[in-house]
Amino acid sequence: MSEPLLHIVYADDDLAVLDKPSGLLSCPGRDPSLCDSVQTRVPRVFPHATGSILAHRLDQPTSGLLVVGLHPAAHRALRLQFEARAVAKTYEAVLTGLVDQDEGVITLPFRLDVERRPHQIYDPIHGKVGVTRFTVLHRDPDAHRTRVRFCPETGRTHQLRTHAAHPLGLGCPIAGDALYGDPASAPRLLLHAATLSIAHPTTGERLALQSPVPF
Repeated sequence: MSEPLLHIVYADDDLAVLDKPSGLLSCPGRDPSLCDSVQTRVPRVFPHATGSILAHRLDQPTSGLLVVGLHPAAHRALRLQFEARAVAKTYEAVLTGLVDQDEGVITLPFRLDVERRPHQIYDPIHGKVGVTRFTVLHRDPDAHRTRVRFCPETGRTHQLRTHAAHPLGLGCPIAGDALYGDPASAPRLLLHAATLSIAHPTTGERLALQSPVPF
């Protein structure tokens, strides 16, 4: 049996919450070979979907919960929640290295490195500040790895990946990170969007969803 186009966690006439697999783009890339994405698959599963649909994005190698609006009003309401930081999200990751602190907050500014797109670099002058809360879930001294829960309070590009890897952050790259760590350290980026809490764009009801961590 072939894989479904989308792994649907929740759906109604207004929105859908998907469990994006690692390796699938959120939106198409510029190259024609990179057209397959959540954005191009959604209308094939939800024919009534119109206009912009992505309320937010996940990096291609990141797996987990992604919410889309199935009509312009729903999309607009969802986007406003993300912009107002009214959406609660948690991610789980496995880091290469042992994190000393049990919990804490990382506040670091990054910006795009225009000579190495899409790489982000630390820039305390021109960078945009990202804020990430973290909690250590488990340390494995033998494997020299740490499992953590991330709760991002902002949504900067590559925020969790840079905050994990940079020496001023945790100094422990996410396993399998081809941009900020060692791609050979895991078969994929070990970062998963595990929980999502958001207000329904029409009813206002709070939706709390979760996705099992696949690693």
